[in-house]
Amino acid sequence: MLNHRPIRLAALGAAGLALATGLATTASAHPAHHARNHSAAKPTVVLVHGAWSDSSGWSGVVKRLQADGYPVTAPANPLRGLSSDATYLADYLKTIHGPIILVGHSYGGAVITNAATGNPNVKALVYVAAFAPDKGESAFALNAKFPGSHLSDDPNAPVPTALNAVPFTQPDGSTGTDLYLKADKFRDVFVGNKVSNATVAELAATQRPATAQAFGEPSGTPAWKTIPSWYLVARDDHAIPAAAEQFMASRAHAHTTEINAPHAVQLTDPGAVTQIVKQAAANN
Repeated sequence: MLNHRPIRLAALGAAGLALATGLATTASAHPAHHARNHSAAKPTVVLVHGAWSDSSGWSGVVKRLQADGYPVTAPANPLRGLSSDATYLADYLKTIHGPIILVGHSYGGAVITNAATGNPNVKALVYVAAFAPDKGESAFALNAKFPGSHLSDDPNAPVPTALNAVPFTQPDGSTGTDLYLKADKFRDVFVGNKVSNATVAELAATQRPATAQAFGEPSGTPAWKTIPSWYLVARDDHAIPAAAEQFMASRAHAHTTEINAPHAVQLTDPGAVTQIVKQAAANN
Protein backbone atom coordinates (compact mmCIF):
# COMPACT_ATOMS: atom_id res chain seq x y z
CA MET A 1 0.00 0.00 0.00
CA LEU A 2 2.86 2.42 0.79
CA ASN A 3 4.25 1.98 -2.72
CA HIS A 4 1.05 3.41 -4.24
CA ARG A 5 0.78 6.55 -2.07
CA PRO A 6 3.16 8.73 -4.12
CA ILE A 7 1.20 7.84 -7.24
CA ARG A 8 -2.07 9.03 -5.67
CA LEU A 9 -0.48 12.30 -4.50
CA ALA A 10 1.00 12.88 -7.94
CA ALA A 11 -2.39 12.30 -9.49
CA LEU A 12 -3.99 14.79 -7.12
CA GLY A 13 -1.29 17.32 -7.95
CA ALA A 14 -1.86 16.85 -11.65
CA ALA A 15 -5.61 17.23 -11.21
CA GLY A 16 -5.11 20.43 -9.22
CA LEU A 17 -2.81 21.82 -11.90
CA ALA A 18 -5.37 20.99 -14.59
CA LEU A 19 -8.14 22.69 -12.57
CA ALA A 20 -6.02 25.81 -12.03
CA THR A 21 -5.14 25.92 -15.73
CA GLY A 22 -8.79 25.53 -16.67
CA LEU A 23 -9.83 28.36 -14.35
CA ALA A 24 -7.13 30.63 -15.75
CA THR A 25 -8.22 29.80 -19.30
CA THR A 26 -11.86 30.50 -18.47
CA ALA A 27 -10.99 33.85 -16.89
CA SER A 28 -8.86 34.96 -19.82
CA ALA A 29 -11.50 33.80 -22.29
CA HIS A 30 -14.04 36.29 -20.87
CA PRO A 31 -12.10 39.51 -20.13
CA ALA A 32 -15.06 41.73 -20.96
CA HIS A 33 -17.24 39.96 -18.37
CA HIS A 34 -14.65 40.48 -15.65
CA ALA A 35 -14.13 44.10 -16.66
CA ARG A 36 -17.86 44.74 -16.39
CA ASN A 37 -17.96 43.22 -12.90
CA HIS A 38 -15.02 45.36 -11.83
CA SER A 39 -16.52 48.57 -13.18
CA ALA A 40 -19.83 47.84 -11.47
CA ALA A 41 -18.22 47.12 -8.11
CA LYS A 42 -19.42 49.28 -5.23
CA PRO A 43 -17.00 51.02 -2.86
CA THR A 44 -16.09 49.35 0.40
CA VAL A 45 -17.79 51.00 3.38
CA VAL A 46 -15.62 51.13 6.49
CA LEU A 47 -17.53 51.88 9.72
CA VAL A 48 -15.56 53.20 12.71
CA HIS A 49 -17.18 53.27 16.14
CA GLY A 50 -16.45 55.70 18.93
CA ALA A 51 -16.32 55.48 22.70
CA TRP A 52 -18.78 53.54 24.88
CA SER A 53 -19.70 51.17 22.06
CA ASP A 54 -18.07 48.69 19.71
CA SER A 55 -18.41 47.50 16.12
CA SER A 56 -21.64 45.65 16.90
CA GLY A 57 -23.34 49.04 17.22
CA TRP A 58 -23.23 49.26 13.43
CA SER A 59 -25.22 46.03 13.01
CA GLY A 60 -28.37 47.63 11.60
CA VAL A 61 -26.33 49.69 9.13
CA VAL A 62 -24.20 46.72 8.10
CA LYS A 63 -27.24 44.57 7.33
CA ARG A 64 -28.84 47.28 5.20
CA LEU A 65 -25.68 48.06 3.24
CA GLN A 66 -24.92 44.39 2.63
CA ALA A 67 -28.48 43.84 1.41
CA ASP A 68 -27.80 46.57 -1.16
CA GLY A 69 -24.61 44.87 -2.32
CA TYR A 70 -21.98 46.99 -0.56
CA PRO A 71 -18.82 45.39 0.81
CA VAL A 72 -18.78 46.46 4.48
CA THR A 73 -16.29 46.18 7.30
CA ALA A 74 -16.40 47.56 10.85
CA PRO A 75 -12.93 47.24 12.39
CA ALA A 76 -12.33 47.61 16.10
CA ASN A 77 -11.23 51.09 17.14
CA PRO A 78 -8.57 50.70 19.87
CA LEU A 79 -9.69 53.87 21.76
CA ARG A 80 -6.22 54.30 23.25
CA GLY A 81 -5.12 57.64 21.78
CA LEU A 82 -6.00 59.71 18.73
CA SER A 83 -2.67 59.45 16.91
CA SER A 84 -2.23 55.74 17.63
CA ASP A 85 -5.87 54.95 16.79
CA ALA A 86 -5.58 56.88 13.52
CA THR A 87 -2.35 55.10 12.62
CA TYR A 88 -3.98 51.75 13.30
CA LEU A 89 -6.93 52.62 11.06
CA ALA A 90 -4.69 54.07 8.35
CA ASP A 91 -2.77 50.78 8.22
CA TYR A 92 -6.03 48.85 8.08
CA LEU A 93 -7.29 50.96 5.16
CA LYS A 94 -4.16 50.11 3.17
CA THR A 95 -5.31 46.48 3.07
CA ILE A 96 -8.50 47.42 1.19
CA HIS A 97 -8.34 47.55 -2.61
CA GLY A 98 -10.46 50.04 -4.51
CA PRO A 99 -12.54 53.03 -3.41
CA ILE A 100 -13.51 53.47 0.24
CA ILE A 101 -16.35 55.33 1.95
CA LEU A 102 -15.07 56.00 5.47
CA VAL A 103 -17.67 56.49 8.20
CA GLY A 104 -17.08 57.58 11.79
CA HIS A 105 -19.38 57.91 14.78
CA SER A 106 -18.61 60.14 17.76
CA TYR A 107 -14.88 59.96 18.62
CA GLY A 108 -14.55 57.73 15.55
CA GLY A 109 -15.00 60.91 13.51
CA ALA A 110 -11.76 62.30 14.90
CA VAL A 111 -10.05 59.03 14.01
CA ILE A 112 -11.21 59.02 10.38
CA THR A 113 -10.30 62.71 10.08
CA ASN A 114 -6.67 61.75 10.71
CA ALA A 115 -6.53 58.25 9.22
CA ALA A 116 -7.80 59.22 5.76
CA THR A 117 -5.28 61.98 5.15
CA GLY A 118 -3.08 61.07 2.19
CA ASN A 119 -5.03 57.94 1.22
CA PRO A 120 -6.27 58.37 -2.39
CA ASN A 121 -8.66 55.41 -2.06
CA VAL A 122 -10.83 57.23 0.48
CA LYS A 123 -13.41 58.94 -1.71
CA ALA A 124 -15.77 60.28 0.95
CA LEU A 125 -15.95 60.87 4.69
CA VAL A 126 -19.24 60.39 6.52
CA TYR A 127 -19.59 61.86 9.99
CA VAL A 128 -22.39 60.40 12.12
CA ALA A 129 -22.92 62.64 15.16
CA ALA A 130 -19.15 62.77 15.17
CA PHE A 131 -16.14 64.94 15.84
CA ALA A 132 -14.58 66.52 12.75
CA PRO A 133 -11.67 68.40 14.33
CA ASP A 134 -9.36 70.87 12.66
CA LYS A 135 -5.62 70.70 13.21
CA GLY A 136 -4.75 71.24 16.86
CA GLU A 137 -8.29 70.69 18.19
CA SER A 138 -9.24 67.94 20.63
CA ALA A 139 -12.58 66.26 21.25
CA PHE A 140 -12.74 67.73 24.77
CA ALA A 141 -12.07 71.25 23.47
CA LEU A 142 -14.70 70.99 20.72
CA ASN A 143 -17.29 69.69 23.19
CA ALA A 144 -16.66 72.63 25.50
CA LYS A 145 -17.18 75.26 22.77
CA PHE A 146 -20.96 74.85 22.70
CA PRO A 147 -23.66 74.27 25.36
CA GLY A 148 -25.85 71.20 25.32
CA SER A 149 -23.68 68.28 26.36
CA HIS A 150 -24.85 66.25 29.37
CA LEU A 151 -21.43 64.73 29.98
CA SER A 152 -20.92 67.00 32.98
CA ASP A 153 -23.02 69.21 35.21
CA ASP A 154 -19.91 70.76 36.77
CA PRO A 155 -17.57 72.57 34.34
CA ASN A 156 -14.87 72.67 37.02
CA ALA A 157 -14.90 68.92 37.74
CA PRO A 158 -11.57 67.24 36.90
CA VAL A 159 -13.52 64.40 35.25
CA PRO A 160 -16.88 64.98 33.53
CA THR A 161 -19.48 63.98 36.09
CA ALA A 162 -21.26 61.47 33.80
CA LEU A 163 -18.03 59.46 33.50
CA ASN A 164 -16.16 57.04 35.75
CA ALA A 165 -12.38 57.37 35.64
CA VAL A 166 -10.63 53.98 35.91
CA PRO A 167 -6.82 53.99 36.17
CA PHE A 168 -4.81 51.25 34.46
CA THR A 169 -1.16 50.36 33.96
CA GLN A 170 0.14 51.01 30.45
CA PRO A 171 2.78 48.84 28.72
CA ASP A 172 5.55 51.29 29.65
CA GLY A 173 4.56 51.15 33.32
CA SER A 174 2.92 54.57 33.45
CA THR A 175 -0.67 55.05 34.53
CA GLY A 176 -3.43 55.72 32.04
CA THR A 177 -7.09 56.55 32.64
CA ASP A 178 -10.06 54.89 31.00
CA LEU A 179 -13.32 56.82 30.92
CA TYR A 180 -16.54 54.81 31.22
CA LEU A 181 -20.00 56.28 30.87
CA LYS A 182 -21.90 55.74 34.12
CA ALA A 183 -24.73 53.23 33.83
CA ASP A 184 -27.32 55.65 35.24
CA LYS A 185 -26.28 58.28 32.67
CA PHE A 186 -26.15 55.95 29.68
CA ARG A 187 -29.69 56.48 28.43
CA ASP A 188 -29.64 60.26 28.72
CA VAL A 189 -26.18 60.82 27.24
CA PHE A 190 -25.95 58.05 24.67
CA VAL A 191 -29.15 56.39 23.44
CA GLY A 192 -32.13 58.55 24.39
CA ASN A 193 -35.62 57.10 24.67
CA LYS A 194 -35.79 54.92 21.56
CA VAL A 195 -34.58 51.69 23.15
CA SER A 196 -35.79 49.47 26.00
CA ASN A 197 -34.44 49.53 29.54
CA ALA A 198 -33.03 46.04 29.02
CA THR A 199 -31.12 47.17 25.94
CA VAL A 200 -29.76 50.23 27.75
CA ALA A 201 -28.55 48.04 30.61
CA GLU A 202 -26.88 45.64 28.17
CA LEU A 203 -25.17 48.43 26.23
CA ALA A 204 -23.93 50.06 29.43
CA ALA A 205 -22.55 46.76 30.70
CA THR A 206 -20.70 45.96 27.44
CA GLN A 207 -19.40 49.44 26.61
CA ARG A 208 -15.79 49.99 25.59
CA PRO A 209 -14.07 52.94 27.29
CA ALA A 210 -11.77 55.45 25.67
CA THR A 211 -8.74 56.89 27.40
CA ALA A 212 -8.62 60.47 28.61
CA GLN A 213 -5.67 60.85 26.22
CA ALA A 214 -7.87 59.96 23.24
CA PHE A 215 -10.31 62.75 24.05
CA GLY A 216 -7.62 65.29 24.92
CA GLU A 217 -5.04 64.71 22.18
CA PRO A 218 -4.85 67.43 19.49
CA SER A 219 -5.82 66.39 15.97
CA GLY A 220 -3.48 66.42 12.99
CA THR A 221 -4.09 67.60 9.43
CA PRO A 222 -7.81 67.02 8.71
CA ALA A 223 -8.79 64.88 5.74
CA TRP A 224 -12.07 66.78 5.33
CA LYS A 225 -10.13 69.68 3.80
CA THR A 226 -9.36 67.57 0.73
CA ILE A 227 -11.95 64.75 0.75
CA PRO A 228 -15.71 65.38 0.23
CA SER A 229 -17.72 64.88 3.39
CA TRP A 230 -21.25 64.14 4.53
CA TYR A 231 -22.57 64.85 8.02
CA LEU A 232 -25.54 63.52 9.95
CA VAL A 233 -26.48 65.90 12.77
CA ALA A 234 -28.38 64.33 15.68
CA ARG A 235 -30.53 67.15 17.03
CA ASP A 236 -31.20 65.37 20.35
CA ASP A 237 -27.54 64.55 21.01
CA HIS A 238 -26.60 64.90 24.69
CA ALA A 239 -22.98 63.83 24.25
CA ILE A 240 -21.78 66.14 21.45
CA PRO A 241 -23.98 69.25 21.35
CA ALA A 242 -26.00 69.56 18.16
CA ALA A 243 -24.63 73.10 17.81
CA ALA A 244 -21.10 71.69 17.76
CA GLU A 245 -22.09 69.17 15.10
CA GLN A 246 -23.66 71.90 12.97
CA PHE A 247 -20.51 74.01 13.35
CA MET A 248 -18.20 71.17 12.31
CA ALA A 249 -20.42 70.19 9.38
CA SER A 250 -20.55 73.77 8.10
CA ARG A 251 -16.81 74.28 8.49
CA ALA A 252 -16.09 71.11 6.51
CA HIS A 253 -18.58 72.18 3.80
CA ALA A 254 -20.23 68.81 4.35
CA HIS A 255 -23.47 67.66 2.75
CA THR A 256 -25.56 67.88 5.91
CA THR A 257 -28.70 66.11 7.08
CA GLU A 258 -30.36 66.72 10.45
CA ILE A 259 -32.71 64.29 12.20
CA ASN A 260 -34.28 64.06 15.64
CA ALA A 261 -32.10 61.38 17.16
CA PRO A 262 -29.81 60.79 20.15
CA HIS A 263 -26.04 60.43 20.06
CA ALA A 264 -26.13 56.71 19.19
CA VAL A 265 -28.04 57.39 15.99
CA GLN A 266 -26.49 54.35 14.28
CA LEU A 267 -28.30 52.22 16.86
CA THR A 268 -31.63 54.03 16.98
CA ASP A 269 -31.94 55.13 13.34
CA PRO A 270 -29.82 52.80 11.20
CA GLY A 271 -31.97 53.45 8.14
CA ALA A 272 -31.16 57.18 8.20
CA VAL A 273 -27.45 56.47 8.62
CA THR A 274 -27.54 53.99 5.73
CA GLN A 275 -29.12 56.57 3.44
CA ILE A 276 -26.36 59.10 4.17
CA VAL A 277 -23.70 56.50 3.44
CA LYS A 278 -25.38 55.57 0.16
CA GLN A 279 -25.58 59.23 -0.82
CA ALA A 280 -21.84 59.57 -0.29
CA ALA A 281 -21.19 56.40 -2.26
CA ALA A 282 -23.40 57.51 -5.15
CA ASN A 283 -21.37 60.68 -5.59
CA ASN A 284 -18.05 58.85 -5.90
